[in-house]
Amino acid sequence: MENYWNKEIECMSREDMKKLQDERLVKQVKHVWDNVPYYRKKMEEKGVTPDDIKSTDDLHKLPFLTKADLRDAYPYGLLAKPLADCVRIQSTSGTTGKRVVAFYTQHDIDLWEDCCARAVVAAGGTNEDVCQVCYGYGLFTGGPGLNGGSHKVGCLTLPMSSGNTERQIQFMRDLGSTILCCTPSYAAYIGETLHEMGYTTDDIKLKAGIFGAEPWTEEMRREIEKSLGIKAYDIYGLTETSGPGVSFECSEQTGMHINEDHFIAEIIDPDTGEVLPEGSKGELVFTSITKEAFPLLRYRTRDICVLTRKKCSCGRTLVKMTKPMGRSDDMLIIRGVNVFPSQIETVLIEQGYAPNYQIEVDRVNNTDTLDINVEMTAEQFSDTVKDIQLKERELVDAIRTILGITPKVHLVSPKTIARSEGKAVRVIDKRKLHD
Repeated sequence: MENYWNKEIECMSREDMKKLQDERLVKQVKHVWDNVPYYRKKMEEKGVTPDDIKSTDDLHKLPFLTKADLRDAYPYGLLAKPLADCVRIQSTSGTTGKRVVAFYTQHDIDLWEDCCARAVVAAGGTNEDVCQVCYGYGLFTGGPGLNGGSHKVGCLTLPMSSGNTERQIQFMRDLGSTILCCTPSYAAYIGETLHEMGYTTDDIKLKAGIFGAEPWTEEMRREIEKSLGIKAYDIYGLTETSGPGVSFECSEQTGMHINEDHFIAEIIDPDTGEVLPEGSKGELVFTSITKEAFPLLRYRTRDICVLTRKKCSCGRTLVKMTKPMGRSDDMLIIRGVNVFPSQIETVLIEQGYAPNYQIEVDRVNNTDTLDINVEMTAEQFSDTVKDIQLKERELVDAIRTILGITPKVHLVSPKTIARSEGKAVRVIDKRKLHD
């Protein structure tokens, strides 16, 4: 028996949804034109005015927004409401150490939490459930989003944040948690720790998990389901479009339903920007049609996936996206955090190192590890071991400040990192070998 948080929207006919989207898009384009000079200039450059946008059929006429635009417009350039109307920011790291900052009015937060509530209910959540949220809180959207969604549904919410796994398991047992929200890699680690502590799935009451913020395979899903005795649901979102809850999985587990009353999805050719027909594999683009403070129109996510309107057994009519099949750029997702090699390179160069480095990402005990090998210059190499260790610690601190996660830095002797005549192999992602 499938449950819905908002049946009217989630099972709305295609015609009615299109009508709703048309109406909201026309209004949103006018809102952005009137209040965001940065985007208005982009529209003018393309020779488009709000009068040209009469329905979603005209969406392709609008210019794209990219991560580079968010960087150029940082911090307030894409804000569409007075700061006095904004009550929150959330943030994600950007490509050159400049962070992406998203703004929210109270109304934006209500709608975002509503989207997360749909995900909680699709995973079987009701006001009888105990929902343990182990996504990071703070600037990261995972914790606040699922926390708000869980509240809306009326679950008893445990705002645990991540880490301190033995305490997580103690609370899970003592308070009878039934739904777990965290990254898939952390869920796998909780499962492993549970068994190491001598417990089995009989010792906990979990029935479902809502996992997102990093890529995970079907194999990993089955492993987590087995080790925790649950059904594992995928959830997707971006800070730029509000956070988790842009789309969510239902009991069919064959892709994630996009909340189309808030987000219009397109698939484009990443090279030409041309909109592709339904069922094509390409880059996912989102237009926020209800956001007030930070409404992004035609935002390129860099995620590669496929959209489908195949009838779903859950009864929802919302379009589905497949799990992202990779990215059209070089971004890594490590422990749910977006990491670009260029960010690390910026820090190294600022600290006086040559850009000869290699990033190694692996997964040990289901947790992502980040090792950075950095070549020293000849002068640095003549330092004492103590000096070198000090420099490593300084680099760790500088990189942690930019990324928000702690790497291991290894200063290596000059000329030990292989040179390449083509593209330098900057990243060795060993996680792919395990998947």
